[in-house]
Amino acid sequence: MARRRIDGRTGRGFRRRPFEVREQRPRFIIVCEGTKTEPRYCAGFRANIQVESVGRGALEVVVTAIRLRDEGDYRDPLLDRVWCVFDRDDVPAEDFNRAIRLARNEGLGAAYSNQAFELWYLLHFHYVDTGISRHEYVTKLSQLLGHPYRKNSADIGRELESRQPTAIANARRLLAQYDPPNPAMDNPSTAVHLLVEELNRSLV
Repeated sequence: MARRRIDGRTGRGFRRRPFEVREQRPRFIIVCEGTKTEPRYCAGFRANIQVESVGRGALEVVVTAIRLRDEGDYRDPLLDRVWCVFDRDDVPAEDFNRAIRLARNEGLGAAYSNQAFELWYLLHFHYVDTGISRHEYVTKLSQLLGHPYRKNSADIGRELESRQPTAIANARRLLAQYDPPNPAMDNPSTAVHLLVEELNRSLV
């Protein structure tokens, strides 16, 4: 743990004071299914983050996250956070739910979206509880942003930052309506806000 020595000056010269312990911030390893949208958004947070892109389905994301955790030095549950970010897409329902269960059983976070990560962006503007296609997400976001939405945008996080509290509230409300939850069938739904809240807490 990083320590900083504090010296105080007196009339007789210097005297040593007790060490001040500087609290370490959590480290995050975030494994994403996508190679553009999710990694660029996550990397925009001012936190201690390592982002990995898998480019494959939900189960592969979780298995990769477990491997990276076990092969690396992410072993301290008080300091380390490992998260998986993936979409429903065309993943079979059982595989999607199994990926979420595996992540949770391994102590990993599961920031899933059904159908697409862009649902999280849309919730920054208004509440939505009707499933739409990926093409419709792009159209709606382009209208709301006032410019064409690009999946590889490095600025989307900054553009939406002021609306983040609205997105979190909308995502919570959306998840709460599914009782009991069945993530593979709960369309639309997202748990990305859980990751965002944890990243925000790490900066306090």
